[in-house]
Amino acid sequence: MKAFKTVTSIPTPFPRVNVDTDVIIQGQFLKTIKRTGLGVHAFNSIRYDREGNHIPDNIFDRVPYNSASILVAGDNFGCGSSREHAPWAIGDMGYRCVIAPSFADIFAGNCAKNGIVTVCLPQEQIDILVAEGQAEREITVDLEEKTVTIEGDKQFSFDYNAVHRHMLLNGLDEIGQTLQSDAAITAYENERRLVTPWLFSE
Repeated sequence: MKAFKTVTSIPTPFPRVNVDTDVIIQGQFLKTIKRTGLGVHAFNSIRYDREGNHIPDNIFDRVPYNSASILVAGDNFGCGSSREHAPWAIGDMGYRCVIAPSFADIFAGNCAKNGIVTVCLPQEQIDILVAEGQAEREITVDLEEKTVTIEGDKQFSFDYNAVHRHMLLNGLDEIGQTLQSDAAITAYENERRLVTPWLFSE
């Protein structure tokens, strides 16, 4: 997994509340088990009409937001089903960070496992960041310092799950995190091999 230290970008302003995972990636696109290729289908109902025609000037495909790596969203982002395809789709669009007043727990956990930072900030700070996005000004998210900075202006602090922060700062998925304890695991297995040899077939 790609490590996350800081990211600087003009944020995509998308302050709609209660955006569920079906809005992020609709059910008909969940046939893949690959983490790539879903970005083109993300936010399908916002980017395409019922006939599948591209909606001109939608927020996600409009310059400069079509190359943004930060999404500023509304309250309760990622609610609905627990599909992991939702962070896959967001990540495939190029987003490394989503900032919102709150997130669905499972969605936030899935984001951390897929290299995406979810930052919770109060609504009044979200409103400021939405305005920054609309004005096409860059902001910086720093996971080490746990800050969101508007260059030359304001800085907001945020809390973040310590385990997920360690994983993201070091580019570790859950397997990588387990392998950090490889020496302790090997020592334990060697001890168990002596005490209960019948459990280990050679």
